[in-house]
This record gives sequence, C-alpha cells and structure tokens, in this order.
Amino acid sequence: MTLFIPNIATRTGIRVVLLAQLVMAGLLVASDLVTQFPATFRENVELPTGPVLPGDQRREYRNDRSVPNLVELEEPADLTMPDQFPNRLSFTQHEIEGMGKILLLSGEIENGDATRFSNFLSEMKEKPDVVALHSPGGIVFEALKIGNLIREKELSTVVLASAYCMSSCPYILAGGVNRAVSLHGIVGLHQHYYEQPKYIPVIFAVESIQIGQGETMEYLIGMGVDPSLMVYSLKTPPEQIYALVEKELIETRLATEIIN
Repeated sequence: MTLFIPNIATRTGIRVVLLAQLVMAGLLVASDLVTQFPATFRENVELPTGPVLPGDQRREYRNDRSVPNLVELEEPADLTMPDQFPNRLSFTQHEIEGMGKILLLSGEIENGDATRFSNFLSEMKEKPDVVALHSPGGIVFEALKIGNLIREKELSTVVLASAYCMSSCPYILAGGVNRAVSLHGIVGLHQHYYEQPKYIPVIFAVESIQIGQGETMEYLIGMGVDPSLMVYSLKTPPEQIYALVEKELIETRLATEIIN
C-alpha cells in the first residue's frame, strides 16, 4: 500500500480551506449572537416614558408584560387586559355592550397558533362580532396566517383601550374587514426577525430576510393596507417599539376607524 503524503502546495491549500471554514464559523456564530442579544451590540439609548404623543413615540419594547403608563384611561376600560402576556396566544370570549361578542386573542404569537386559532373558530357555536387583540407579537408568518384566516371568515378586528398590539400583532389587525383602534390602545412596530436556519451563510440569511419582507408587503397590499407602514418597522430597532398615532393609523389604512 502506498502512503499518500501531501506536498507543500496541497498542505497549504488544506490549511487555507480549514482557516476559511473557521473564520466563516466564527462570523456566523457572532452574527447569531447579535441576533439573540441585539441590545448588547447597540448604543444604549435613554427612551422616554409616559403616554405616547405625536413626535414622541419610541418606547422600550417588552414581550413579557405591558409597559406601564403608555396610555392614560379617563375611565375604566370596557375589557380588562392581562398585565402579563401569556407565552402563547390564548383565546377567550367576552361580551361588551355596544360591540357584541368579542373573541380576545392575548399573548405571544408562537408556531402552531394559527392552527389553534382555526380550530377554536370552528368549535365556536356563534361567530364573534369582532376579534380583539392584546399581544406583544411573535412569529411573523404565524401572524400573517392568522390575519388571512380572519379575512377569510370576514371578521373585524379591534385594539381596545388598555390593549397593546405590537411587533407582528399589527399584521393580525390588518386582516380585519373593519379595523378599529382605540385612542387609549397601543399599536406599535419595530424590526422583525424572520425565522431561518441557524449558521447559514450570511448571503442566504439576507436573502431570506428580504423574501420575508416581500411576503409581508404583499400581504399588506392584499389586505388593503398601505405597505409604507413597514417604514415605521424598518426604522425602529428591535429593542424599541414605535407607537403609531391616529394620523399614521388612518393614512396607512391599518385602522379604518378610531374609537375613544
């Protein structure tokens, strides 16, 4: 048996390939760390607190609980929202005088929630008059599926007083045939993470994100919402939330009605 001994050029080539692979692995791990802990790699910005006003709309983003003091209620809300967001969507039925039967979707949007929502709707004895939202967001494509189901069933959506609809949640709001937002509720946007396999080359990760953004814009157009809505999302870091004011909600057609 002849033992193969690589020459100097071959050994050098192998070393170069191995080094390149190590560098690529390091870059991908670093990229993943930035994704997982974005605030660590950003300048710490002191955000204002208190109620949102036009021109003063960026606040800290929390996906575990409602951020206190963002809205001021002049009187008790028609429906009390939970302070802590459930770790996945929950579905509860309520009735509000003047609004009828309300189906409240509350919590983070996780994989499989669109199927759970579809099953819950099919088991309801009566169709809800409106779907109310209170969510910090979550998986974008699940939100799009839920929004499509709402439009397919010809349901309306609402963000009630003291409710928060943030991150990917506004895409569910967009699914309503009619879309109402209370002046005392919060609808907010920021940059999204589109699901993708870990440790893939950066060029493919960028391509995946662009495809996700394109599909989201296509969805908004199909729902009759101005895709310029995404400008507020793309310009706001993930650790912040940009709360839309009445003019922005109406001009982008994300809301078809503003309620007190």
